[in-house]
Amino acid sequence: MTPFASVFLAVLLAVTAVRLWLAGRQIRHLRRHRGEVPAAFRQRIGETDQCRAADYQIAGLRLGMAETGTGAALLLLLTWGGLVEGLVGLGQAAALPGWLAGTLAAVGVAALSGLVDLPFAAWRTFRVETRFGFNRSSPRLFLLDTVKQAAVGGLLLAGLAAAFLGLMAAAGAWWWLAAWAVWLAVALGLTWAYPKWVAPLFNRFRPLTDPDLRNRIAHLLGRCGFALQGVFVMDASRRTAHGNAYFTGLGSAKRVVFYDTLLAALVPEEVEAVLAHELGHYRLGHIRAGVAVSAAAALAGLGLLAALRSQAWFFQGLGVATPSDASALILFALVAPLFVFPLRPLAAAWSRRREFAADAFATRHSSGRALGRALAKLYRDNAASLTADPFYARVYHSHPLPTERLARLTGGG
Repeated sequence: MTPFASVFLAVLLAVTAVRLWLAGRQIRHLRRHRGEVPAAFRQRIGETDQCRAADYQIAGLRLGMAETGTGAALLLLLTWGGLVEGLVGLGQAAALPGWLAGTLAAVGVAALSGLVDLPFAAWRTFRVETRFGFNRSSPRLFLLDTVKQAAVGGLLLAGLAAAFLGLMAAAGAWWWLAAWAVWLAVALGLTWAYPKWVAPLFNRFRPLTDPDLRNRIAHLLGRCGFALQGVFVMDASRRTAHGNAYFTGLGSAKRVVFYDTLLAALVPEEVEAVLAHELGHYRLGHIRAGVAVSAAAALAGLGLLAALRSQAWFFQGLGVATPSDASALILFALVAPLFVFPLRPLAAAWSRRREFAADAFATRHSSGRALGRALAKLYRDNAASLTADPFYARVYHSHPLPTERLARLTGGG
């Protein structure tokens, strides 16, 4: 075993063990506090709701643990098991151009990963979500969504892989800067195009028509000095009972989308407060900062890939005897998440800080108490646990704990 092979195995085992350990801690925490409702929520959420939320979270965590173990085994098969080298070799044996052989290999790896993930997705939808009353999708709709997602994702992956491999072969030592420019253009273009062209492939969107709510939103946008292409309602109820809202798009395409399930659960004042929170993310620069961080990470990753591309130890440590641009690109994409896992708590902490800032923005421009009531309803209706193991929360929670959010919100508005 080469030194890097030992490092890879140690990191894989360590990350897998930590993920399983954290999930186990969270399960034990949820069991210990299964029926405990924090004092701040006792007038809004009952013990039965909290028990249901704990059971729902535990079911999801158990499935996630199985996915973690399966993912680690698949990674070993792709690397040391020779699947990556075999898929790249198939295209080379067929005398295909290098960029085409590599692109097909990358799509093949993604397809294999998708097939392995499919039973878990189906189990989550038709067993876990159905058991707790959230699933409204049919097997036909689930299959149709899966095919559409595979088609869109496959086309995007194939285009990026072909562009990267073409640049690696023809653009010289600084190919990775050109590849980064391609990545940035695609990322920004997709962010702009997603609400207009991609999202409608999966859901139907209609303009918000409720006159009271439209009036509230118009006044809110005026107070915030904000212009949107529109506020839309998505037919989420075709697939799920979960409620949510999100901000999407760039430039003239930016819009806010409410799940129809969320509008059914909240009164207009609460919907206005949720929208104020979403506007806060944009007005406070969170969207731009997210794009900038992603761009910096992509640049660093491509620069590192450029350095590893010529290192025999990198290929040998990951089970590839015959180095190639395609295998370098695929191997890097497969193992990079392992080595950046230690940064996850920092990313989660940054996200939680931004959520607090968006809540404060909503309090200034709408009603903090209304947002608190809306969040309490969403926690209850989405079966979100009100407590969490501290270690698990620091690593995984992109949003603050419900008790922390409510404590800040009820002080204003």
